[in-house]
Amino acid sequence: MLEIKNLTMVYPTGTVALKDVSFKVEDGEFLGVIGLSGSGKSTLLRCINRLIEPTEGQIIWNGVDVTEADQSELRNIRREIGMVFQHFNLVKRSNVITNVLSGRLGYTPPAWSLINRFNRADREKAIQVLERLGIPEKAHNRADSLSGGQQQRVGIARALMQDPKMILADEPVASLDPVLAHSILGSLETLNQEDGITVMCSLHFLDLVQRYSTKVIGLRDGHLVFEGSKEDVQKIDDERFKDIYGEEAERLGA
Repeated sequence: MLEIKNLTMVYPTGTVALKDVSFKVEDGEFLGVIGLSGSGKSTLLRCINRLIEPTEGQIIWNGVDVTEADQSELRNIRREIGMVFQHFNLVKRSNVITNVLSGRLGYTPPAWSLINRFNRADREKAIQVLERLGIPEKAHNRADSLSGGQQQRVGIARALMQDPKMILADEPVASLDPVLAHSILGSLETLNQEDGITVMCSLHFLDLVQRYSTKVIGLRDGHLVFEGSKEDVQKIDDERFKDIYGEEAERLGA
């Protein structure tokens, strides 16, 4: 279980990205995080595995205080928490299998990781993961030769190589068309339902949240302004919608 307690993040510029945010994510949930750009969604996800150091508050992961973890403990925590990025964060000039294998760096002796040395079992696992995501034939292609949807599948494969208990997906479909968006979110849903991997995914569109999430939180200007089930999202009226997205926001189809 993940528990966020009174999390606050203030950047050196003085920008308050998160303010006193608290919520829980139960094992096996698919948590959708909604809100406008700049609401704090990406900051929240990056604080959880300490890609960003929070200013105040606690992040409790399976009983361990992530905010107090030393580098050795943090390495072990990060093994259990995969990350999928909006812009893929692949090494473009490297081939696909090398990018996927980088998900095993947390399990690899540091000296080996410097020369991208991986054992046979890891290489076999990487091919199996690519097969599961439908792109085994791309294993030896350069990452930058792939389409956006294929690159995001590589990003998911890399996260899956960690044997994660949770995946943090930061706007994973923001740069993809609607058909590819459903394909990528469908892959995350499969991992959530078949493997029991907890998913925490930031999204812009309520239709995607309603389709894939089991629970939803909403952020506005760094504050938690909504928490509920997918059924609660379906009941959001125009007034509640504006509480989350702002007075000037318009619902699609409104």
